[in-house]
Formats: sequence, C-alpha cells, structure tokens
Amino acid sequence: MVRYVYDFSEGGREQSGLLGGKGANLAEMARMGLPVPPGFTVTTEACRVFLETGAPPPELDDEIAEHLERLERASGRRLGQVDDPLLLSVRSGARFSMPGMMETILDIGLNDYAVMGLAKVPERERFAWDSYRRLVQMFGTTVMGVDGALFEGVLRRIERQHHAADDAHLDAVDLIRTVETFKDLVRERTGEDFPQDPHEQLRRAVLAVFGSWNAERARLYRRREHIPDDLGTAVNIQTMVFGNLGSDSGSGVAFTRDPATGRPGVYGDYLPNAQGEDVVSGTRDAVPLEDLRRLDPESYEELCGHLRRLEEHYRDLCDIEFTIERGRLWMLQTRVGKRTAQAAFGIAGQLVDEGLISLDEALARVGGEGLARLMFPRFDTSGAGEPLARGVPASPGAAVGAAVFDSAEAVRRAAAGERVVLVRPETTPDDLPGMVAAQAVLTSRGGKTSHAAVVARGMGRVCVCGADALSVDVQGRRFTVGDVTVAEGETLSVDGSEGLVFPGAVPLVDSVVMRYFENGGRRPGPDDEQVVRDVHRLMERADALRRLEVRANADTPEDAERARRFGARGIGLCRTEHMFLGERRRYVEAMILAGGAEEREAALAELLPLQRADFTGILAAMDGLPVTIRLLDPPLHEFLPDHTELAVRVARAEASGRAPDPRDGELLAAVERMREQNPMLGLRGVRLGLVVPGLVAMQVRAVAEAVVERVRAGGDPRAQIMVPLVGAVTELHLVREEVERVLARVSEETGVRVECPVGTMIELPRAALTAGRIARDADFFSFGTNDLTQTTWGFSRDDVEAEFFPAYLERGVFDVSPFETLDREGVGRLVELAVSEGREVRPELEVGVCGEHGGDPESVRFFHSVDLDYVSCSPFRVPVARLEAGRATLSGAEATDTR
Repeated sequence: MVRYVYDFSEGGREQSGLLGGKGANLAEMARMGLPVPPGFTVTTEACRVFLETGAPPPELDDEIAEHLERLERASGRRLGQVDDPLLLSVRSGARFSMPGMMETILDIGLNDYAVMGLAKVPERERFAWDSYRRLVQMFGTTVMGVDGALFEGVLRRIERQHHAADDAHLDAVDLIRTVETFKDLVRERTGEDFPQDPHEQLRRAVLAVFGSWNAERARLYRRREHIPDDLGTAVNIQTMVFGNLGSDSGSGVAFTRDPATGRPGVYGDYLPNAQGEDVVSGTRDAVPLEDLRRLDPESYEELCGHLRRLEEHYRDLCDIEFTIERGRLWMLQTRVGKRTAQAAFGIAGQLVDEGLISLDEALARVGGEGLARLMFPRFDTSGAGEPLARGVPASPGAAVGAAVFDSAEAVRRAAAGERVVLVRPETTPDDLPGMVAAQAVLTSRGGKTSHAAVVARGMGRVCVCGADALSVDVQGRRFTVGDVTVAEGETLSVDGSEGLVFPGAVPLVDSVVMRYFENGGRRPGPDDEQVVRDVHRLMERADALRRLEVRANADTPEDAERARRFGARGIGLCRTEHMFLGERRRYVEAMILAGGAEEREAALAELLPLQRADFTGILAAMDGLPVTIRLLDPPLHEFLPDHTELAVRVARAEASGRAPDPRDGELLAAVERMREQNPMLGLRGVRLGLVVPGLVAMQVRAVAEAVVERVRAGGDPRAQIMVPLVGAVTELHLVREEVERVLARVSEETGVRVECPVGTMIELPRAALTAGRIARDADFFSFGTNDLTQTTWGFSRDDVEAEFFPAYLERGVFDVSPFETLDREGVGRLVELAVSEGREVRPELEVGVCGEHGGDPESVRFFHSVDLDYVSCSPFRVPVARLEAGRATLSGAEATDTR
C-alpha cells in the first residue's frame, strides 16, 4: 500500500522528493537528536493525487488521524481540548525551496472555547488572543479566500486608534476586538462562520496548502527557477512552539555563514516576543542575531552549537529557523541556504580549506550564471556624493532604474523596456512579479533574512533592505528621506554590495572579476580581492577537468584578442557578413548592381583586400589556434537600403517634379527584384555561393592569402572554411570543389602550401537527418543551433519572441525559451543523430556548436553529454562556458542543488 504520512522519526534528508525539503530536513534534525517540535509530514504523492483529481487520496484522512492521535498521546494534550490545547502549525514544503511562495497556517486548534482555556493564566491572556488573531487571519486568507489586505487594514486601523506602533503593542482587550472584527469580516466575505471544529481546520488547511502549489506566485517562481510543475508540495504538521510568550521568548533566522558575502561567522536576525512570520515578513525590525548573546546567553550558545553541527553534517551553508519558548530553544527548519554568486564561490573555497568537501564538490556548487553575475559592472562611487540612504546589503550588485512602488507598475514599465527599482516598505510573496521585472529591490524594513532578501538572493537581483531612513508612501507613490522626496519615475542607483542608495544614475565600472578575465586570468596576487582568488581557483579546476574545448564567436581582431584573454581556444564562428557593414556596404551594392561579369568582378576585387586584412588580423590574434570562417550567410538584399525608405525617396522626387537620383532608382529596382516573402528560408547561405558567380572564390582567396601572409610572418595560422545552410550533400560537394580549386591556385601562385579544412554548419533539420551523407564531404560539423531551433520549430525568432513566447511560458508549453536553452527533446535529438551518423562515416569528424547556446550553462552540459568536441560563444560568455564544461564532467553525487 502507498503511504501518505510519515512521522519525523521515520524519514531523512535523502527523501526530499517524497517528504519535501522541509519535511526531509526536519526528519534529519530529529534523527540527529536536535530539539525539533514533534510532528509528521503528508507526502508530495498525496499532493499530486489532489492536483490530478481535485480530491485528496481517500485514505489520507485516516492516516492523518492515526498520526495525530500518536502526537496527542506523546504530548499529553489533545487538539481542541479546552484547557491547554494542542495547537498545530501546517506548513508547505516542496522538494526545492520556494520561500514564501506557498502557504502556512499557524495555531490550528484554537476556537472560541480553546482560546479561553489558553488565556486562563493572566500572563498568557494576551498571548492567547494574539495566537487566535493570527489563526483567523491566516486561515481566512489562505483557506477561505478573503483578501489579506482587508485583515491588514483592520489591524492597522486598530493600531492607529490605540496609538500602537505595531501589533506587538496591542494589549489583550485590543486583540479580542481584533479577533471579533476578523471573524465578522470572514462571515461578511464568505457567507460562513470561521470554523470552530479543530479537525475541520486541520483538514481544510492541508488541502489549502496543496492548492497553493498552483497559486500564481508559486507558478511564476517555478518558471523563474526552472522547477518542474508536477512535483507537488508536502505538508508538515507540527506541534506549535511559541516565540510570542514574553521577553524570554522569540524567533529568529540564522545562517552558518553570511549568505551575501560568504564570510564565516553566525549571521541572522532575532525578534524577541515574536513568531517566525514576524521575522521573515520584515514588518517589525529584528535585531542582529549577535544580540541574542546578551538577551539569552544560554540559548545563544546552544544555537551556535547546533549551527556548527548542521554545517558539518550538511557540509554546506545552512539556513535555520528557530524559536525560543520560555528560554527553551526549538529548531523549526534547516536547509542548504540560498546564497549570492560571490558567497557561492567564497563558501565553496572555504569548505575545501576546512576539509569538509573536495575541490570537485566545490566546483559543482558554483555555476555559470553566478559567474556571469560576478562579471557585471559595479558602481564608481568616487564622485557620487553622499548616499540618499543606507540599509542592509542583502544581495550584491549595482542597478539603476526608475523608482516604482507596486508590482503591477514594475511589470508594466519593464515590459515597455524601462529599467525599474521596486520600492516597498517590505515585500510579500505577491510582489514576486515585480521583483522579477525589477533591476533591484529596495525596502525600508527587514533584514538579511526578510522575504525581500531571501527571494532577491535566489534570483540574483540587487537588493537593499531595512533602509529605515526611507518613509515609503505606497499610495502617494513616493518616499521621503529627511526633506528629500523621490517620486515614482525618478532614477535611483542601488548598490546591493554596500547597502547604499543614490539619487540619479551613478556611473559603472568593470567588476574586479571582469578585470581578472580581461587581464588574461593570471594568477591573483596578495593584493587581489578574495572573490578573484576564489574564481581563479575554481576556473583552474574546471579547465583541468573539462573535455569540451571552448572557442569564441568573433568577427574582428579586437574581439578575437579579447576572447583569447578570456580563455578561448580558437574561434568557432567568424561571420564574414559582419565585415561588409559601414563604408564597405557600397562595394556589396556595386556587386549586386553589376550589369555583367566584368563589373561584378571589379566589385569583388575591391572587397578582396579588405577581407584579407580582416582575416590576417584575426589569424594573428588566434595564432596557433583554429579559426572557423563562415562564408557569407544572409540574403544579399540585407546589404541594400530599406525598401520603404528608398520608395519614399523616389516617390518624393517624382512628386516634386524632379527626376529621382539614378542610383536610388537602381537600388530600388534591385531591392524589389530580390525581395522575398521569407528571406530566412530564401537565397542565402550555400545558395548564394552557388548562384552568385565569384563570391565564394573571392572569400576563399582572401582567407588563403591571409594564411600565406601569416606563414611568411612566422605565424601558425589554422583557418577552417565553413559552408552555411547546407541541406544536401551535393551543395557542399559543389562548393568544396570551388574552395579546393582556389586554395590550390593560391598555393601555386605564392609557393606556400595552403590547406584549410572544409566543413559545414548544420542548421537545417534535413542536414541533421542526412548527416551521414554530408559527412563524406565535410571535415567538420558545427551546429548553428539558433537557425536549427528556428527551422525545427518553424519559428522566425525575430517575429515570435515578443509575440507569443510570454504566453507559451505562462501556459507551460516552454519551461524556458528554446533560444535561451537548447530544446533537448527536439533540436537536441537532431544534434545527437547528426553526431552519431556523421562519426559513423568519418570517425575523426570534429563536431562543435557555434550558436549562442554554446554559452548557456544547461546547454553546455548537454553538448558534453553528446560528445561534442567544442562549444563556441560570444567572448564575454567564454568564462561561463569554460566553467560549465568543467562542471559537466562531474558526477551527480558531487552536486548540491540550492534551488
């Protein structure tokens, strides 16, 4: 029989798929003997049944009742008893951490009678009504569907009437009135009374947590973090412990190291006389965890001991939630903590030095996306003046944008192409769309463990929290600092590394990690920042491990030099069409407008020395390394002026009685003659070489003469010629014959033997499906995955990305854009087939990829798995590809998933 409920004593962290991350880790802490409030977990399998059928498994109620009875016997209290009742928390817990995205309901079991029993002792009267208030508010919002803002509005009104700074300053009488008003609100909005049966409360709470898996904010978070939609959430039902019992109680969040910088030491926040949600919501200002040493030395020392044990046990940064009830410490949760990119590299290195993990495990714990973030620019604050405000540096980086004060406005402006900074008193899970859309998040309340901080760190967003000098007026869409007012739309600069906020746009400078790569990745010295040393150490290990070579897409000597500094081992794609722009465009126009062979040859002769000089410079920059030069690919009409612009110019001249410029007339006629309904599938690529006489010969001669020039200069040029858009082996065969004739002619003319491998770009499904035949005439394959994705899906990328991709992502057709991460099922299958069939015919066939997927971390791992020889990407993505190529060699056992 399938079991749907497990006691904490029955599980462990290896069961996160079944028990969810929270339940598995609670079980692990219980197994370790740490003080965990007793409880049990309803599995993710039960949730999946609910999501598929709309109802829980039939046996679930009985299983929960059995485990609840066991919990009641152990505690000596029953759910719903009038005198000192057993109270429960009901919390979600998916396999991967989704902070604040799903629901929690606390104090299950309170009703109009139990609250009186709980309040019999005078010193517990306020606590009892505060707990009941929390239950009605959470249950009313989560289970019964009442707008949470209505509860907050009631609470704020009562606070104002009694001149209370926040709910912690309301007395028992105020809270009784709050509860009654909340219950009236529930009845008014739902047509039913707040349920008094504790077992009904528990059952409905469990189903509400199941349902919250598909809440909009949870779906958005999963899309953002690439978490599958079919995992479901577990539900953890646990004995309540209370941090709101007075000054000897409280709740907090702790990290075993700083999750923002990686610095060793205990970090976190503590809030006396409070429950856990008060800490993470940021609605009340917590004190640094270090203050607990003064407030409760015994609990502080016990907590530090547990933190050390957990970090040694998990061998990683741990994130812990805890509650102190009347001086007794309880551990409510632990997980491998989310961290910034800087912290990820730093912590990985520290754990190696401490002997907790190997260098390979350290490499598995960092990633290309994090490295890319470390390469982003930072602020040059030398001339920025005094900051507008200071806060907690919750998630590092530099961001500039217009201030906005709600999520909807952030989304609207970002969709229009504007960069924005989301400013809030504190964030809630409902702010997630705005946080995704914004460049940075700025809050006036909360610390490093607030919702804003945790979510921003997970997404790599810049974040400054707890800038308490800010008075944020959400309704007025402005904030004030002293006598300065910043209205919506005004520009802010947010420094998440230092916790500073500046008015206006502060200039940017390269990050220290970018400077490290620009300097060729040389070994750091003692004066270099720690983050550079951390990056260098793991890049060295990745380079030592990786089997995939990393090359660059580069079209100029300058780009080639930068790519080599960044660690590229050659050029996988040199796009010759980029050499025909600017002033050179007129030579292409002359070739297109040529009235005969003589004029066309004259135009090509003008282009030849220009192409030769480009190739010579690129070959010099990559001396001794392969340079794959792609013959002209796009349709020729792209080198002509815009049709509409030309037509208007000619029409205006005719309308004014003047004769149009003869050249305009010629160009317009040529554009109209060459216009195509779908140029991407028209006269381009290899087809141009076969139809336009002399074009291939000119380009190949330029390559060959550049090779000769470099050989005579004592260089080691390694040019390769790539034929684009081949769909049939005959196309490649015909072009190859012409290439070899030109190479032989240049060799004869110069006395320097010129040999260039000739290969093709696989970017059409037919080419992939007939790769075995094409390989007979190809020395190498290079997958043009951008066009292969377009032609496989039938998409025109420029037309569809903005049109319907958002809807496809929203509705789950895509988890991620296929132009961002390779579509393994379709395009990836074609790649695998082509590699296999190509190497069957030619075992020594070199195979690489030159689409921008070559710099995408997940795609790089796929290319490693199908045995490609290299990936090629833009110069700035070369370090990312190097790191991911090294990580791709590691086994799954070495990786830790911190999603």
